[in-house]
Amino acid sequence: MPVLKAGFNGTDLVDVNMQVMPIGDTFVFDYPAGALPDGGGGLAYFLAVQVTIAVAQTINFFLQRNVTFKSNTNPWRAAAWYVVAYVVITFVAAVAQGFYKTPIYDLFIDTWGLGATGETLGDLTTMLINAGISVLVFYPIFKVIFRREPEDGDDDGHAIGPGGAAQGTSSAGMTTASI
Repeated sequence: MPVLKAGFNGTDLVDVNMQVMPIGDTFVFDYPAGALPDGGGGLAYFLAVQVTIAVAQTINFFLQRNVTFKSNTNPWRAAAWYVVAYVVITFVAAVAQGFYKTPIYDLFIDTWGLGATGETLGDLTTMLINAGISVLVFYPIFKVIFRREPEDGDDDGHAIGPGGAAQGTSSAGMTTASI
């Protein structure tokens, strides 16, 4: 994210106000125009955050589905539910960020006087908080959308017989049950 942010900071997008969906005195997406810490990074910061999250979630989808949960359910159905969860998490994380983003950047940049290093530390801290929110919300959802459906055989590829006993085939071609 810091790399994307640095790239976007070289554009006029920093000066484009990105404050939408007001809630009381703040916004769900609260990125006022101007460089941090005086401004909120504007559209440049918003895009850096969202592009980073979108790329990470795309990679995460395949890793969670294929590696962690070894899901064998319909990938398109899982992807649709994943997108719904991603949108919900994006809004939850954005609302939460309204509470912690400014104090974190103020602490690192102004209070501790770290300047550009403080800004990078603020970026990393907010990314870690967003990741934590994602884990808390996504993991229970993963257990549902990345199920492993029972297959006709057990882990050894044997059919499951009556009473749950695994069945194999003898060298004579006869079906045997192991208990």
